[in-house]
Amino acid sequence: MKGLKNKLSLGGAGCAAGVVNGIFGGGGGMIVVPLLTSAGQKPPLVAHATAILVILPVSLASAIVYLAGGWFDAELFIAVSIGVVLGGAAGAKLLGAITPAAATVAFAAVMFAAGVRMML
Repeated sequence: MKGLKNKLSLGGAGCAAGVVNGIFGGGGGMIVVPLLTSAGQKPPLVAHATAILVILPVSLASAIVYLAGGWFDAELFIAVSIGVVLGGAAGAKLLGAITPAAATVAFAAVMFAAGVRMML
């Protein structure tokens, strides 16, 4: 029964991540990472890497809805995509080179900074 409860919790977390990603155009990882480390009992580096992979199909689904709704700027997409691809590759390499504690602190710092920035 405990295994089923854990799977249902993780499924609910996935649903929440999808909703957040769909509404805000990203950010599902801020839900997935803490839930994978707590409910999923995964190490931080595994949680971060898994969150990135999980967000890919969620982002594709959201992108299809955005495209169909006409909420798309091709010029902006191209410019941002170049930076995201380069930064994502660099970040993935760095994740394997830092400690789990450092990854957790960096993640918390980025989430905190983003929250403060959003309030200003």
